Amino acid sequence: MMFTAAVIVGNPKPQSRTRDAAERLASALGATSTTIEVSELGAGLLGFGDPLVADAVARVQDADLVIAASPTFKGTYSGLLKLFLDQFATATGLAGRVAVPLMLGAGPAHALAPELSLKPVLVELGAICPAQGLYQLDKRYAEEGALDTWLGAWAPAIHASLREDGSR
Repeated sequence: MMFTAAVIVGNPKPQSRTRDAAERLASALGATSTTIEVSELGAGLLGFGDPLVADAVARVQDADLVIAASPTFKGTYSGLLKLFLDQFATATGLAGRVAVPLMLGAGPAHALAPELSLKPVLVELGAICPAQGLYQLDKRYAEEGALDTWLGAWAPAIHASLREDGSR
């Protein structure tokens, strides 16, 4: 099955571990992906109608799968990611898109952050979230095995949701 993923990176630091973890997830799921570094959108995020931001929103809406990725700040996702998600219309902005919340953090204390803070926003925007959010330790995400464990549990549900949704 061929499908596309939009990787949204809400880390203020470009080329971050957050980006790498999200791109690894897209690849492991078998997606052809495009990455949006929200930090590169600049001041256009502070209002509405900026052409660069509108183009990024359109690229997300054209994807079958959305991976919303953020470092964990104070137990939740970044304000930068929130600014970008605010550009989407409530209940319809991500309608029909399968989405996965992904967060990286320093320790296990915030392991539920993707479920409790990021997933509700994606659902509010109309996304379908068929899997548990993925939380990985930022210093060990590439070798800790959490991605493989998560994929074993959730990749079938994601792929089934993409098929049911009529992946474009």
